[in-house]
Amino acid sequence: MVRYTFSREQRLLTPGDFKPVFANPVRAASPQLTLLAVPNELAHPRIGLTIAKKQVKKACQRNRIKRIVRDSFRLHQHDLPAVDIVVIGKKGVELLDNAALHKLVDKLWRKLSRRCNES
Repeated sequence: MVRYTFSREQRLLTPGDFKPVFANPVRAASPQLTLLAVPNELAHPRIGLTIAKKQVKKACQRNRIKRIVRDSFRLHQHDLPAVDIVVIGKKGVELLDNAALHKLVDKLWRKLSRRCNES
């Protein structure tokens, strides 16, 4: 049975977890979001979110974006390879409604999976 949980082990928590992802990542980008990924030694993917206050001013909007991305990751984690992923929010991401943001993130997961499998 597949479990759709989002536990602590599936998150990038410390700066030491985030730093290797920026070194030589596989990218999947849109005008609103960028996903960076590098392979990890674990049997599952992990995610870290960076939605800067400079890019998205209101905390409620930043929290909404993070909640939607986390939920999408939770549902797609079994389709992703064992990689560490950092999601970076850009200007304009707060203008997307929930459905459009879900659709965009789903598309980026597929693109990232394909690019990780190619490399």
